[in-house]
Amino acid sequence: MESRRIETGELPNPSARIHPLYTCKVTFMKLLVLSLCLSSLFLVNALAQKPVKVVEVGQDHFEAGFLSGGQLRMHIRSGAIRIMGSDEKKIQVHYSGKNADQRKDVKVSLKTSGDVGELNISGGPRNGFEIEVEVPKSCNLYLRIPAGEVEVAGITGDKDVELSFGDLTVEVGKAEDYAHVDASVYSGDLDAEPFAISKGGVFRSFQKQRPGKYRLHAHVGAGELVLKQAS
Repeated sequence: MESRRIETGELPNPSARIHPLYTCKVTFMKLLVLSLCLSSLFLVNALAQKPVKVVEVGQDHFEAGFLSGGQLRMHIRSGAIRIMGSDEKKIQVHYSGKNADQRKDVKVSLKTSGDVGELNISGGPRNGFEIEVEVPKSCNLYLRIPAGEVEVAGITGDKDVELSFGDLTVEVGKAEDYAHVDASVYSGDLDAEPFAISKGGVFRSFQKQRPGKYRLHAHVGAGELVLKQAS
């Protein structure tokens, strides 16, 4: 008997031949690859944010990388201190003065996590010893010093600076760059020419709100506080 073959002219449907188990395997592999990619991304991000601490004692200078535009908190021993902004993406500490070579117990500690850093400087001779700290000029600065003659200059960003006793000079740039400004002196002089303020005596302070984008907080317990434009 002759077999009959009926040709309809229709093409076979490829999807009809795919077994459901195969489809499940493909879906599982896609999910596995996606999971591995996300895990790798989280791991890289975690490693990038992992805190790194550098400690040096008795060195003639200190240097470590730090991102521009970061948040930097500093606690520094009393003395003649200068905090200067620079074009480099690093933190550098230099010593000068007649006792600059007596630095065997000067301790510098920097802890960083991403764009957040905390710098501590302690030890060293009490007199004839000056410290200069260079930081990226674009950063948000938090600074605390017990006593001394302190200058902050060349930094663009938020500034939160306090000195318990002594003279503090902060270069603020243009007054219109700031959204909020508050400055105070418990006992002494307060001179803020960019903000048209000059006061002397006890419990001197002022606050201003402006349409800028930075915040400025400056305080001196007893001594002199000067806020000035860039020279």
